[in-house]
Amino acid sequence: MAGIRSAGSLVAVVLSLGLLAGCGGNNSKAPESLESFTAEEIYKRGEYELENSAKPEDAVRYFSEVERLYPYSEWAKRALIMQAYSYHRAKDYEEARGAAQRFIDTYPGDEDAAYAKYLLALSYYDQIDEVGRDQGLTFQALQSLRDVIEQYPDTEYARSAILKFDLAFDHLAAKEMEIGRYYLKRGHYTAAINRFRVVVEEYQTTTHTPEALMRLVEAYLALGLNDEAQTAGAILGHNFQSSPFYDDAYKQLRGRGLEPEARGDSWLTRVYRQVIQGKWL
Repeated sequence: MAGIRSAGSLVAVVLSLGLLAGCGGNNSKAPESLESFTAEEIYKRGEYELENSAKPEDAVRYFSEVERLYPYSEWAKRALIMQAYSYHRAKDYEEARGAAQRFIDTYPGDEDAAYAKYLLALSYYDQIDEVGRDQGLTFQALQSLRDVIEQYPDTEYARSAILKFDLAFDHLAAKEMEIGRYYLKRGHYTAAINRFRVVVEEYQTTTHTPEALMRLVEAYLALGLNDEAQTAGAILGHNFQSSPFYDDAYKQLRGRGLEPEARGDSWLTRVYRQVIQGKWL
């Protein structure tokens, strides 16, 4: 990234400037003691702290001082993007988003704007953990990652964003599957079907589609809706015949004397027609 140098060459510079002694004491006195130093000297102290301190947030103080003491300078611009990065390293995602958004708003045409946009997206993405959490952050991560992909398609950040977008998309499907299984286990078949249908229709490119189709076979058979169950099995066989989920669905159908084939005129039949026409996946 522009403006960031390796810590190895910075150590000697920082030592020669006397900043280790001048700034290493009481943090409450740091702003006063920094006023006699140049923007570059303070910036490099921030880099040193970022590379050598166990607390990335310690570096933020120096990058913030560059902005305060030398606003509108080239070093202030560099310091702002480094604030976003430092906050992200410290897992202070809200502050990271704030700093990244300020950079985007202030320097929209800068070469580091793509990185700022990527950091903003990461600040949402890195908060996605277990499936049971609220999915609002996942949707925000998807939107922010999409922005990176669409606005900076030829950058390394877009390539990374594409991978993370797929994982976040998969995460949403996993949430639907979790709720669907919950309903299915308790015999709430219609509610379960609604969840699995979302996966099949909206998240069909994820890894959860084969299981969703198998669960539809199970739920429809439990309701006595054989046409829908057979059609779900046919779609599963067409796209995922080597999947263990297809083996399971096939056994369930054969246990009722049924075959996986498109029947009736349900939403699944329309999906099946799309499969035959090559519009599926």
